[in-house]
Amino acid sequence: MAVETLTSVPSLGRIYAKAALSSVPGVPGPRPAGDLPERTLRLAGHRIDRHDLLEYERTCGFSNSDVLPHTYPHVVGFPLQMLIMTAGDFPLAAMGMVHVENVITVHRGIRFDEELDITVAAQNLRAHPKGRVVDLVTEVDVAGERVWEGRSTYLARGRGDAEADRGEQPPSIPTGPAAAKWSLPGDLGRTYGLVSGDVNPIHMSALTARAMGFPKAIAHGMWTYARTLAAIGPVTSGPGTSHVWFKKPVLLPGKVDFVIEKDARDGSVVAGLRSSRKPATEHLVLTLS
Repeated sequence: MAVETLTSVPSLGRIYAKAALSSVPGVPGPRPAGDLPERTLRLAGHRIDRHDLLEYERTCGFSNSDVLPHTYPHVVGFPLQMLIMTAGDFPLAAMGMVHVENVITVHRGIRFDEELDITVAAQNLRAHPKGRVVDLVTEVDVAGERVWEGRSTYLARGRGDAEADRGEQPPSIPTGPAAAKWSLPGDLGRTYGLVSGDVNPIHMSALTARAMGFPKAIAHGMWTYARTLAAIGPVTSGPGTSHVWFKKPVLLPGKVDFVIEKDARDGSVVAGLRSSRKPATEHLVLTLS
């Protein structure tokens, strides 16, 4: 597999503009129907800006720390994911793809001043009952040591295969009273977009979201993931694995309930977000071990 080394983090604004253009019928042409590109993107020797890190922690509800939150390396690697998914040889159209699942493993705490070598590759294109899904795999090394890895699964809706394997299914969301209730402001998408760089139009405003088929702007899935981990507490700052399944999007402004169950035997956690107004509407469920 060919490895392409980058010297800086790509601009997500430019990548989204390219993706939007490619979604216009006839421009630049139909997507290829073949396999995934044999390409790995590598960002070598990357250093985290501490101001950016602190803003991210504040926005997502983490305590200020020089150790990266569980989800932060995803923020750095996501532009590389998008660069792969918007390339001309990628077999799925990036605009309209849905982030349905994410798994992150933290092997040890990572300080902001460590040099990170980040690699991203697309893997495991496969059938799904609602279309096709693909994994974007991100790995982070420090001085040759694997310290973090994540797998983001995206769904491209279309003609599906009713018999296709759906993969590991989520546990039931915890029931009972909410451990916390959060009121999410209408500008949350813009706020998180500024600190993460993820300026997907579906998050920025009701106007741009409607152009993409949503009635209102929606919260970033990765914000809901991070905010849920922050609410679980300090245990999420150490080594561990989290697995999140994204369900219904959170429309902005909105009110959500945070619910949680902890297993006293092994310390594992199941947590979720549901609508405060309609508790049957589930936004995500997450496991942490």
